[in-house]
Amino acid sequence: MTALPSTVQAPPSAPRILGRCRELVRPALTEAVERLHPWVGEMAAYSFGWCEVGGAPAVAPGGKGVRQAFAVLGAEAAGAPGRTGVTAAVAVELVHAFSLLHDDIMDGDTDRRRRPTVWKAYGTGPAVLAGDALFALAVETLATAPGGAAGVRLLSTALADLVRGQADDLLFSTRPWTGPERVRPEEYRAMAEHKTGALLGCAAALGAALGGAPESTVAALDRAGRHLGIAFQAVDDVLGVWGDPAVTGKPVHGDLRERKKTYPVLAALSSPAARHLPALLDAGETDAAAALIEECGGRAAALAEARRHTAAAESALAGVPLAAGAAGELRCLLDFLVRRDL
Repeated sequence: MTALPSTVQAPPSAPRILGRCRELVRPALTEAVERLHPWVGEMAAYSFGWCEVGGAPAVAPGGKGVRQAFAVLGAEAAGAPGRTGVTAAVAVELVHAFSLLHDDIMDGDTDRRRRPTVWKAYGTGPAVLAGDALFALAVETLATAPGGAAGVRLLSTALADLVRGQADDLLFSTRPWTGPERVRPEEYRAMAEHKTGALLGCAAALGAALGGAPESTVAALDRAGRHLGIAFQAVDDVLGVWGDPAVTGKPVHGDLRERKKTYPVLAALSSPAARHLPALLDAGETDAAAALIEECGGRAAALAEARRHTAAAESALAGVPLAAGAAGELRCLLDFLVRRDL
């Protein structure tokens, strides 16, 4: 292979983009967490993978930092330095951590990223307290920043949508597989936009808003993030059924075992050939259920849904003037996030 000329730089990869943004945000995020009560701060640090129970330093698997990267790139796309988006990134990362702590409690999940969840490690009450503290710290971080009032409004809207999406997700578990009360794919799509897309959209929009972008640009970035959230969730649903546990960190067929109403399942149920699927799911026959879902087009439908919303996100980005470098990195992340481990 011919080497690139020294004057030509290879395009940045998604891991490099995410790593650059994490390095930019980490000092400010650490400083924010250190303002918490020591015990609460320890639980927050544990949730980020920075320490063990008891506070001993650790280098545990953390998240990719997608939302903080979107905040940094949102600021850069508006023509502002990446550091302008750091405040937005910290606020969004704190809210994301808060939502995960509470989500794990509501879902009864005992492990996250191959470690005990905070409620499992410290107790339910302490985990709720830590989540509340992270939420309060996020609001304080924005409220005390230049232009923070507008930022708090954006974050409040995203939080309201996140709560709505979580409520719908919990209620879906009480509804039947079939019949007039069944969960339809369009309802699931709306839930995914609220639960996953709202905070992704807020991240990019918040960075741009603090970077001085016009309202049309802020709105376009929010729209792109919301579409990405739906695409991200559709891919997550596919991985929850067919993903490699060694890569995903989740047990094979875990979503089927938990009888979750994910997009592949809901799409498959619309096929007459899926009439035996509810019985298979209720009986815990996950191998047979996974095969039937694929046969009935559930996997293909979920991936098609991801592609549609990725294209919609790209269209939203193309519709407003953005700094070329940051716009290219945002598109790189779009592609990376919907193709991960497939």
